[in-house]
Amino acid sequence: MRLLELALGFVTALVVHAAGSQVWPDFPQAVDVFVVVVVLHALGGRPASSLLVGLVAGLVTDALTSGLYGLHGFADTIVGYGGAVLAQRLAVRRLSSVMFLLALAAAVQQAVLVGLAVLLMPGAPLPGLVWVVAKVASATALGAIFFQSRNVVLARFAGWRRRRGSRLR
Repeated sequence: MRLLELALGFVTALVVHAAGSQVWPDFPQAVDVFVVVVVLHALGGRPASSLLVGLVAGLVTDALTSGLYGLHGFADTIVGYGGAVLAQRLAVRRLSSVMFLLALAAAVQQAVLVGLAVLLMPGAPLPGLVWVVAKVASATALGAIFFQSRNVVLARFAGWRRRRGSRLR
């Protein structure tokens, strides 16, 4: 079930990224859908798999956007591992705590990206503060929507299983 959710998350992220890029050319500067997939996977509290998911999501982001290849891979790996470790130590089940973790993860990702850009590409143009805030806000909002949608689908599936089980008896 976890692998199916992850695959569905990646497909959804690819579709949202592709559609958003077609509608608005600055979409990749304002929205990072893949960091949402990483954080929502990290809520399971598995650091090793979250690290791998972060790496894959970051490399996919690097392939779809312009810039130095590997920056998002490194940043999303840190976000995935850190999010999973935090999820192990904190009770992250309510929407408010998930939104806080999403905002924190997106802010850490942006800080790592800016820090690596300064270290690896001195003199390169950095993203503006407006774009950084937009990415943090959009990741938080999209993550909240995905988290709530997932909960609704899982609740309906559980109800369907209960109803189906009672008919079989």
